[in-house]
Amino acid sequence: MLNLQLNKPLIVFDLETTGISISNDRIVEIACIKIFPDGREDTLHKRINPDMPIPAEVTAIHGISDADVANEPKFEEVARDLATYMQGCDFAGFNSNKFDFPMLVEEFLRAGVDFDVENRKFIDAQRIFHMMEPRNLSAAYRFYCDKNLENAHSAVADTRATWEIIQSQITRYPQLKNTIDELGKVSGQNNLVDLAGRMVYNAEGKEVFNFGKNKNKLVEEVFKKEPGYYQWMMDNDFSLDTKRRLTKIKLRMKFGG
Repeated sequence: MLNLQLNKPLIVFDLETTGISISNDRIVEIACIKIFPDGREDTLHKRINPDMPIPAEVTAIHGISDADVANEPKFEEVARDLATYMQGCDFAGFNSNKFDFPMLVEEFLRAGVDFDVENRKFIDAQRIFHMMEPRNLSAAYRFYCDKNLENAHSAVADTRATWEIIQSQITRYPQLKNTIDELGKVSGQNNLVDLAGRMVYNAEGKEVFNFGKNKNKLVEEVFKKEPGYYQWMMDNDFSLDTKRRLTKIKLRMKFGG
């Protein structure tokens, strides 16, 4: 029996990558469980050729080598089918708000797919876990499901464990409402302007910077006082999603809207 209220499908997913840089690294594996409002589940598992070497120290973590993905499709070859599969869905993962979802969107943008993030809700089981019981995925799985996580850092195993954890969290904590809206709020994604969190909305709903010398300053005010700051960000190692959001603000300042 599904103990989470769904108004549309929920995709629980996990990525394995070449590293932890959203701008520079690439996806090598993605696993999804798509849960429908009636409780049905569909699974998707793909390995991806990242078109770059996988560092040995990363292979040591997730077990995927260059040889394992040499004959797999590149992300741009599967991007449109994957976007169609994910159309109209909310998302859930473990540490997904900070890494997996921004990385996924970055890959879509690199592939020329303008993936819609405006109308999604995001559940991060790690945020809920750390709020209630600070630890990591294996410990969370043991704590919530009373099981040992076999094949940790396998996208398939981690994805299945994450879905079981979310369902257990809903049962364990009566103060958590079993809706996507509620869990999305608890997961802390609602105040982000860009997925990397370089900008957030303040209490008045205005965009402010969330890093560096201009932290907590209004983006529009910074652009007015430091006209070169926009170009500095566009020329440096910020994610495509961050740059896209910056450009929207810049255009709004120029043309209104």
